[in-house]
Amino acid sequence: MLGFLNTDNQLTAYTFLSTIDSDIVIACIDDFVKQLTQRTVLVIDNAKIHTSDAFFDRIGIWEAKGLEIFHLPTYSPQLNLIEILWLKMKYQWIDFSAYLSFSHLVEYVEKVIINFGTEYQINFV
Repeated sequence: MLGFLNTDNQLTAYTFLSTIDSDIVIACIDDFVKQLTQRTVLVIDNAKIHTSDAFFDRIGIWEAKGLEIFHLPTYSPQLNLIEILWLKMKYQWIDFSAYLSFSHLVEYVEKVIINFGTEYQINFV
C-alpha cells in the first residue's frame, strides 16, 4: 500500500499485490498531482525508492504542478503522518481475522482505506 495523508484525515491510497518500487511511487505521485488545487508539500522518508535517479528527475515536473518534495531527516518516521496511519493499522485497529490468511489481510486493509475518516480516524491535534 502506498498512501498520501494530510492532517484533515484525507487519504489517497494505492494498493498493489507486488513490491512497490521507485517506478510505482513515481506513477502514484504523477497521479496524485493531478488532483492538487493548491501548493502542497509531500513529506517522505529517505527510502531508496524515494531517492532514485528516476525519482529525482521528476521533482522539477512535480514542483511545476504545485507539489514540493520534503525529505525527512534520517531515522525520523515519527515526523511522517502516513507512518502514524501504518502504526495504527498494524497495532490498534487490526482485527484478529486479518491474520488468518493473505486474503483476510487484503480485506482488512481495504476496509480501513474505505472507512478512513469515518470509522477510522487520527487526531493530529
